[in-house]
Amino acid sequence: MSQTVVLKVAMSCGGCAGAVKRVLSTMEGVETFDIDLEQKKVTVKGNIEPNAVLQTVSKTGKKAEFWPSSAAKEAIDHVVASTGEAKDDVDHMVAPTSEAKEVEPVVAPSGVAEKPVESVV
Repeated sequence: MSQTVVLKVAMSCGGCAGAVKRVLSTMEGVETFDIDLEQKKVTVKGNIEPNAVLQTVSKTGKKAEFWPSSAAKEAIDHVVASTGEAKDDVDHMVAPTSEAKEVEPVVAPSGVAEKPVESVV
C-alpha cells in the first residue's frame, strides 16, 4: 500500500540534503521523494512505514521529526502568541498528529501516609 510520509529535517546546506538523498535512495519501498531544503521538508512516497522512514533519515545525524499537521501547527502558533516563547522552544510541546491524547491523573491511594523524614545529626 503506497503512502506519503512528510518529515521536518534539520538541513542547512546541500551536503545535508545529499545525505538525506543517499539514505532514501537505498531504502526499500521508496518510490519517490522530494527534498525542500528551504522549508527543511522531506516528502517520501512509496510502500513504506512512517517510523522506518523517520529512523532511516535520522541515521544521517540530522534531527528529523514528522511534519506538524495543521492542527499541531495551529496549537504551536497559539502557544507562541500567548506565551511569547520562541517557536523552536514550543515545537516539542505538540504531538505530530492532530489527535490529542487524554492523560489520566495519577493519584496515590488514600490509605497511604507519607513518613516524615528524620534528620541525622
